[in-house]
Amino acid sequence: MGVRERERVGRHRRGFLRYGAALGAAFVGSHADPLYAQRPENSSPTLADSTKKLGAPVGPYGERARFETAVRRQAKTPTNESSWTFTPLEDSRGIITPSALHFERHHGGIPILDPAKHKLMIHGLVERPLVLTVGEIHRLPAVSRIYFIECSGNTLTEWEKPTESGVQGTHGLTSCSEWTGVPLSLLLKEAGVQNGGTWIVAEGADAAVMTRSIPLEKAMDDILLAYGQNGEALRPEQGYPLRLVIPGWEGSAQVKWVRRLKVVDKPYMTREETSKYTDLMPDGTARRFTFVMEAKSVITTPSGDQRLPSVGFYEIRGLAWSGRGAVRRVEVSTDGGRNWSDARLEEPVLRHAHTRFCHPWRWDGRETILQSRCTDESGYVQPTREELVKQRGLHSYYHNNAIQSWKVSASGSVRNVHA
Repeated sequence: MGVRERERVGRHRRGFLRYGAALGAAFVGSHADPLYAQRPENSSPTLADSTKKLGAPVGPYGERARFETAVRRQAKTPTNESSWTFTPLEDSRGIITPSALHFERHHGGIPILDPAKHKLMIHGLVERPLVLTVGEIHRLPAVSRIYFIECSGNTLTEWEKPTESGVQGTHGLTSCSEWTGVPLSLLLKEAGVQNGGTWIVAEGADAAVMTRSIPLEKAMDDILLAYGQNGEALRPEQGYPLRLVIPGWEGSAQVKWVRRLKVVDKPYMTREETSKYTDLMPDGTARRFTFVMEAKSVITTPSGDQRLPSVGFYEIRGLAWSGRGAVRRVEVSTDGGRNWSDARLEEPVLRHAHTRFCHPWRWDGRETILQSRCTDESGYVQPTREELVKQRGLHSYYHNNAIQSWKVSASGSVRNVHA
């Protein structure tokens, strides 16, 4: 190699090293950064050679890698007949919740229903009462939609004081899936709703006979009679073989194991819309039929019960959603709400679905508070806890969509606080 060629290669190598150093500084800043891969001196990186032995055989039903251990956490209740589980939001990837990790709420245990025997009745104020088998419903024109479902009791523990819980415990009663089924409007049109029919009463086949009144206007708009979730049949705990999916509305109205739909002229004021799932106000009155789940967001990383291993660069990540439609903006504060910056919304951004957001952040090792704030397409802005309590007092149980605060200590530990 000639002198000029060696000089050219040398310049190229020095330029490459300078570029690599600048890129590394932009992302990690120092060897103490968690993204900087350290190893003992005089050691070399190694890769396990999986080709040295025969792999596992193909199974009849796919399983996740044994290294993935995220599970739903079950609520502590006196019995298992009325219980719920929480989705591990901190382990979520993308916006779709795996069916096996979708949160679950039931009031009378999970019924085991044979789809060959299960039927759906549509009656009441209709011209042509219908009794349909699951097979007949499967033959009808179907659609698939991505929607979140959120229990109205999500974040109910946070009204008075912060709990010692991570994001799974504070916000894990929401999940997002692709649902497949028949538009409920198709069946109601086939039955022929009579004049005077303004509500439907949906009834489940569970032991609690879950029953909710739903305005006919919503039923004729975008409600799905679903039998599929994320490309396969509904799981038993998600309503197999049939359930209602109501975009943007509280989970308790989305009756699972549905067996009967009655068209009526007024709400039936069932147990789950009078003594339960109402919002007690400071003056002693109660809000009823508060169906819509308002705009909400939460940072999932870093979040409660997590620990930052060292100072340096982190990507703040989280989820936002709104029952009023699409998320239009998410802001992040890294100083307890004094200053806000726009986070980046990751595609896809869909109406009535979870939306992922992210925001670059360099932690300097000092104590601070992380928050996120969502604005939806209607212009509604997620409130602070103080704003929500001022309006509704501390006797409410449901529909807590207040801004969540995570306190990062100087040691790197993260915990749930009220800022």
